[in-house]
Amino acid sequence: MTEDDAAQWDVIVVGSGAAGLAAACKAALDGASVLVLEQSDLIGGTTAISGGMVWIPANHKMAAIGKTDTLEAARIYLEATVPPGDRQRLNAFLSWGDAAIRDLEAHTSLRLQPVVTYPDYYPDLPGATSGGRVLEPVPFDGRQLGKDFARLRDPLPEFMLLGGMMVSRTDIPHFRKAFRSLRSFARVTRLMLGYATERIGAPRGTGLYLGNALAGRLMKSALDLGVRISTGRSVESLLSNADGGVTGVIVHDTKGNSKALTARRAVILATGGFSYDGALRKCYVPASAGDLTATIDTGDAPRGARLATAVGAMLSVPTEQGAFWVPGSTFTRADGSKAIYPHTVTDRAKPGAIAVGSDGKRFVNEAISYHDFVRAQIAAADRAIPAWLIGDSDFVWRYGLGKVKPFMPSVRAEVERGYLRRGDSIGDLARAIGVPADAFTTTVETFNEGARRGEDPEFGRGSNIYQRHLGDADFKPNPCVGPIEKGPFYAIALYPADLGMSCGIVTDPLTRVLREDGSIIPSLFACGNDMASIMEGAYPGPGITLGPALTFGWLAGRQAAASRRGT
Repeated sequence: MTEDDAAQWDVIVVGSGAAGLAAACKAALDGASVLVLEQSDLIGGTTAISGGMVWIPANHKMAAIGKTDTLEAARIYLEATVPPGDRQRLNAFLSWGDAAIRDLEAHTSLRLQPVVTYPDYYPDLPGATSGGRVLEPVPFDGRQLGKDFARLRDPLPEFMLLGGMMVSRTDIPHFRKAFRSLRSFARVTRLMLGYATERIGAPRGTGLYLGNALAGRLMKSALDLGVRISTGRSVESLLSNADGGVTGVIVHDTKGNSKALTARRAVILATGGFSYDGALRKCYVPASAGDLTATIDTGDAPRGARLATAVGAMLSVPTEQGAFWVPGSTFTRADGSKAIYPHTVTDRAKPGAIAVGSDGKRFVNEAISYHDFVRAQIAAADRAIPAWLIGDSDFVWRYGLGKVKPFMPSVRAEVERGYLRRGDSIGDLARAIGVPADAFTTTVETFNEGARRGEDPEFGRGSNIYQRHLGDADFKPNPCVGPIEKGPFYAIALYPADLGMSCGIVTDPLTRVLREDGSIIPSLFACGNDMASIMEGAYPGPGITLGPALTFGWLAGRQAAASRRGT
């Protein structure tokens, strides 16, 4: 351990994602000395590579964009989309969400802005909204972190341009239209020049967006408040007293040294869930789904669930709806590392793509949410894992396909690596992906017949505002439906991958960890993906992991700072 690692703190937070950093900030704001322990060498966890969307119903920012919402409308919507479960914790989220972001924005560098148009995932259900419930981080200049910028986890390289340039959600259409619109060309030119300036003396672009901006803002906030963020520290176990209350942690560093650290008030678990814990994972995920995860692997030390159960904590009841899903394509990076590309919003819903199973037939509306897409894969596991996402040469040029970016002069390298499968004709592509040629040809021809009219008779793609939001607004008449006609044709294999577990440590509405008998473990709190989700395995809107992460992280920090030993 380094000399500046004090042995005693008021609050110790394990994990440095959005929940952990929000908890640390709130505890520090309330007067506690706070240590954040991060197992990896980088700060930000899965938050730093995420889309950064934050779902907060009836938030105070909606009025500024002309949107209205009420907690009752949100409650009606969640009643319609979330399976029966612990409604007390769900109500706590609704009650405290806006208060949490108000407080954090008033006293830290966190800044969020409403997304005007981003519908809830089931927009036709009662209580749904077309936008405003979801917030996104205001872009952040990483130079504000000074030398600590190097400690912030990078976004996925596949989501950056030119080796280090992040692009905002609203600027993506400008890149697509850069050579068809003078306005877009001017915008892209300004962005490129700005990026060139940012790279002077920096390892990557310092203009941060999405989850990287959220992690960067929370990291700066914590450091400004005097929170110590110690990286390369693995928590091996929790310390407890004779009454079962948690009193601290045993922590190891990268050299194998160990030390007992005392938490005078509380320990908060925010390690990101147990996606990498094979033994626990199999209790909550069907075997057919496999073991791919799009979360950050921080090493072999016990995650929050293991730490908590070792002192008597209760975990969610085993269920096969225990994860938040995204279809992922797999590949190996140039440095030899294995990677997963999460197919959230970039390609599936765009016009000119379909997904087929091993029988060469479609099995799902490709424009539904990423979570529901994978649930459809699992429901048809014998033929839909893997699924094949299909597009023609025009589609790949205009929208890209997975990690293949739009407007690539050649995709030959990705074909040679096996990431893309290629066929000069539909029949050739059928052979390349191993599906029956006759069935596949019929599938494409049937789809094209309706697609030329902007229709999808089989699955109704583009039939609601959420699906159309994910399509191409410039493509008429249906932004989600276009024919697959121009060879060569391409395919990519999609597998279930989790964005985090929805099951986890059971807490009360104030994030206090509960034992099997329902009693509270004194001085132990859990938030983020360590805490069993209030969504009960459902995914009703964008940001339904980060919204509760900020809210319950804030609640955990508040409760921990006010905690006294034995409570």
